[in-house]
Amino acid sequence: MTQNRPKPEALLQRAQEEESREKRGKLKIYLGAAPGVGKTFNMLQDALLKRSQGLDVVVGVVETHQRKEIESMLIDLEILPRLTLEYHGRQVTEFNLEAALHRNPGLILIDEMAHTNIPNLRHAKRWQDIKEILDNGIDVYTTLNVQHVESLNDVVSQIIHTRVKETVPDYMLEIADTIELVDLPPEDLLKRLQEGKVYIPKQAELAAEHFFRKGNLIALRELALRVTAERVGEQVLLYRQGQGIRHIWPTREKILVCVGSRAESSKLIRVAKRVATKLQAEWIAVHVDVPNVSVTEEASNNVVQNLRLAKKLGAETQIIMGLDIVKEITNYAREQNATLIMVWKHIRPRWKDFLFWSLADELTRYSGEIDIYIVTSETDEESVEEKLIRESKLPKVKAPWRYYALSLVTVILATLLNTLLFSSRGSGDLVMVYLLGVIFISSFGKMGPSVFTSILSVIAYNFFLTYPDYTLYPTTISSSLTLLMMLLVSQVMTYITVYARQQVATARLVQHDSTVLHTLSRQLVATRGVDKLLGIAVRYLGEVFKSEVLALVPENDQLAIRAGNEMEALFDEKEQSVAQWVYELGQSAGLGTDTLTFSKALYVPLLASQGPVGVIRIRPSEMKVLSQEKMHLLESCANQIALALEVDSMHEQLKQSELQMNVDQMSMVFSKSVAHDIRTPLVAMMGAVSTLMEMGDALDKHQIKKLANEINTELEALSRLINNLLQIIYLESETIRLRLDPHSLENTIKQVLKILKKKIGKREIHTHFPADLPEVNYDELLLQDVLINLIENALKFTSPESLIEISVIVEMGRVVVSVEDRGPGIVFDEVNKLFEKFYRGRMLTTERGLGLGLAICYNIIKAHGGQIWAENRPGGGAIFRFTLLI
Repeated sequence: MTQNRPKPEALLQRAQEEESREKRGKLKIYLGAAPGVGKTFNMLQDALLKRSQGLDVVVGVVETHQRKEIESMLIDLEILPRLTLEYHGRQVTEFNLEAALHRNPGLILIDEMAHTNIPNLRHAKRWQDIKEILDNGIDVYTTLNVQHVESLNDVVSQIIHTRVKETVPDYMLEIADTIELVDLPPEDLLKRLQEGKVYIPKQAELAAEHFFRKGNLIALRELALRVTAERVGEQVLLYRQGQGIRHIWPTREKILVCVGSRAESSKLIRVAKRVATKLQAEWIAVHVDVPNVSVTEEASNNVVQNLRLAKKLGAETQIIMGLDIVKEITNYAREQNATLIMVWKHIRPRWKDFLFWSLADELTRYSGEIDIYIVTSETDEESVEEKLIRESKLPKVKAPWRYYALSLVTVILATLLNTLLFSSRGSGDLVMVYLLGVIFISSFGKMGPSVFTSILSVIAYNFFLTYPDYTLYPTTISSSLTLLMMLLVSQVMTYITVYARQQVATARLVQHDSTVLHTLSRQLVATRGVDKLLGIAVRYLGEVFKSEVLALVPENDQLAIRAGNEMEALFDEKEQSVAQWVYELGQSAGLGTDTLTFSKALYVPLLASQGPVGVIRIRPSEMKVLSQEKMHLLESCANQIALALEVDSMHEQLKQSELQMNVDQMSMVFSKSVAHDIRTPLVAMMGAVSTLMEMGDALDKHQIKKLANEINTELEALSRLINNLLQIIYLESETIRLRLDPHSLENTIKQVLKILKKKIGKREIHTHFPADLPEVNYDELLLQDVLINLIENALKFTSPESLIEISVIVEMGRVVVSVEDRGPGIVFDEVNKLFEKFYRGRMLTTERGLGLGLAICYNIIKAHGGQIWAENRPGGGAIFRFTLLI
């Protein structure tokens, strides 16, 4: 029963996954090989069935492509209104994420998961919209073609001879609760294309010439089948691990290859590659590292090279820490649901098979339902693995002589203690004292001294403390049984204690590696910038591996030192060529490898998802080759560093892209607005001046005054425009120097209303001030600008008959000033954009203005240590509030 019990780690992981899945909505992906196989049709069929069962179903996005059968199915479903936006001079409809979240249905249908949204929406991709909906606990049905899967992008481009730009990360397939394959034979799909059931005639003709070729469809169909099969295989593996099922479910072939230190392992790896290719199976190359067992440097290097060969040929490599090689291999095979174990067997004389253990024979004995594939050769030499198996089965007697001396002293002390304290011969208490000595020696983890203590304790007990004295021959059956049980119990205790000590040592090694990776990862995650990341990596690797480390990254197509710990002088042209070779080919070379062995240092590439991003040069202080476990740890650390560098690079590219996009957008808006707003008053003034010049003598005083007023009004508008431009430049480029003096807000607001008297005209404006309003420290001129901009903003967005209210309240050590209007209010997606430069609300009815007023308000209030925000007014309209500290 205990063998079928799930591991605590697996149960914990499963519980965490289940908890996250319960909070998240369920995702179902309808996967197809190409457009037209029926993904949307199947999705709508299932949605209608769910709706008939009482589930709240809503259509977020469904692309009908003018197909009548799809349009007829949508009649019975609620459809969310889409966002209608202008893009490149035409109206475009997009999925309304905010409306979907506000509607909060039980199930929402979102077609075409790989779709790219137009700019300025919350997310760039539709799959990101889907993820946010799932995070809010809403179930989603969506469709996806296999050519849009990110990891298959290169494969698909080779098939269809073009690069698919719209991709979905594999993560979305991993979190999907269900992936339903919607399949259609290529012949039937081509027939549907000809009948106009996929695209309209012109599009169908173009598609048939390029994408919809029979060979393309067959290859894409195979990819879709494989993606679905892999996902199902992962679910089978997770279920077996979660339920603690140890026997294999041979749903698909998976090969595990036993990699050792002998040269024959390389041949075994190549055979495994051929078998895996023939069976179209995954394969894993595994090496078991037994701690506290000395292995020659040559054997350690051979293991590293064999694992590299397996990885180069496409295998997943793994180093397992453990004491029992056979047990570790079979357990790992069952965890990975491997159906075949491949192992090398050396043909030897029968008498050697009888005396010495064989890895192949032991695996065959304990493999159970897992098949064993044995590759043979003739040799008289015992392999390192077979030696380790033999030593794991037999007591390890090799240990320093001081442990044997300590064993002898322990037995002598136990005998003296029994002689002095106990008078009765043959008592069980005497045995316990000896067993205590056995446990003491076993705690050092040395099998030889522990066995020696056990046997010596039995002899001492029989010789000194049993009748007749000073003889080794028991005279009664009872004393014989006592000696036998004492020997058996002491041996069992010795084995258990030593084995537990060795397990602790193994766990410490595993924990050490995990701690190293975790610490490095934590430091890298909290850092940004290539120099800082490489500086952390160099220092950390130098401390962990007791080595001199250099980090090299490409600069102008040539590797250059970016970080190091005082060994740049040793990096000559020959070493430069080694590093360049490692970077270009993405393979390790130098010390301890079989490539470019003349180098005195080891070069490890920093491999990211898009290729090498640099090279780590590591030179051990004692010029010794790194052991296989340290080599594996170094490669894991290099992968962590490469990932951090890639994330940093992507982050910088994203920042630059966003910055450039913002600059381009602002430049366009700025150019358009400035050109319009400067040209308009200039044209008006030029017209008025031209009229005065040409018809001045014929005009009366009233007409001349009217033209002068027009010129003055346009000059004021132009002055206001230039003042806003200069003010925003000043506020953002320099530290604002405030002239803080106590002022009355009531007087300041009344002064602003006088300034704006002409613009306000007959507009009704109500003010509300508390009777005990205290004086507040602020820069009066700057605060007047804030109030002017807020009131002008209210005037722009409201009709001449609507009321504007200005109020001041005192609360919690601050004053809150509010400007309320009765206009159309604020569109929900504009709340966070109103205070951005050059942003003009979509509800604005006039074309005049740059959209700088609210940005100026934000900077001034921020400089005063206050806050400013906008919200919709209950009953209609908008409210702009800002705070000042008292």
